[in-house]
Amino acid sequence: MTTMMTNLPTDAAPAAPAAAPAAAPAAAAPATFDAATGNPVDATAAAPAAGSPEAIAAEAAAAAAAGETKTPEQTAADEAAAAEAAKAAAGAPEAYADFTAPEGAVLDSVVMTEFAAAARELNLPQDKAQLLVDKMQPIIAAQQAAQFETIKATWEADTRADAEIGGANMDANMVHAARAMTTFASPAFKEVLNQTGLGNHPELVRFMVKAGKAISEDKVVTGGVAASTPSTRSMADTFYPTPVVKK
Repeated sequence: MTTMMTNLPTDAAPAAPAAAPAAAPAAAAPATFDAATGNPVDATAAAPAAGSPEAIAAEAAAAAAAGETKTPEQTAADEAAAAEAAKAAAGAPEAYADFTAPEGAVLDSVVMTEFAAAARELNLPQDKAQLLVDKMQPIIAAQQAAQFETIKATWEADTRADAEIGGANMDANMVHAARAMTTFASPAFKEVLNQTGLGNHPELVRFMVKAGKAISEDKVVTGGVAASTPSTRSMADTFYPTPVVKK
């Protein structure tokens, strides 16, 4: 009995696979339009940095296009933010205007020249550089004052500990020093001592003690000879006596 299988051709080619469906066309990028002008814009362009004048303007335009309204306070805040952003973007000026010193302070011209160069290197706008001056100058002044007080305190401690003019002899020697100051020091000289703290320096105190003792003893040794001298003699006569010529 002949079967159907014997009737099939043995060298028939296999059937071709079905063709793959065609790919769907890529969806077009949605068109983007400037809210303020209505002109198309490149949707792939980088967005402006947050807080920049461009970003603030874009936000305002988008709000206007959407029909949103802002209060006067919001508008003023946006304008102020845009102004600050514009200043920051502008950076350092070609030449800074004179910086204002905090109340009671004096800005050293040499120091401020170097400061301006550093501020320009950091690209600080005028207001930011001035803010730095306002913040740092009082701190620097306080540090300098503290260092000055430390120096004066050290001088005074050295004077009190000095074996010749300090210690147990301190009170008596201060009487001699005060006598010399009363006799010879002008008001201007006393002011210099007060302002500089030199009145505490052990060597100046030593000098004044010796001058006071010379006044109290009311005599000066000249050429090895003790000679009486009026107490009203000048400072030059006291410290630079005329030598006695021996015959």
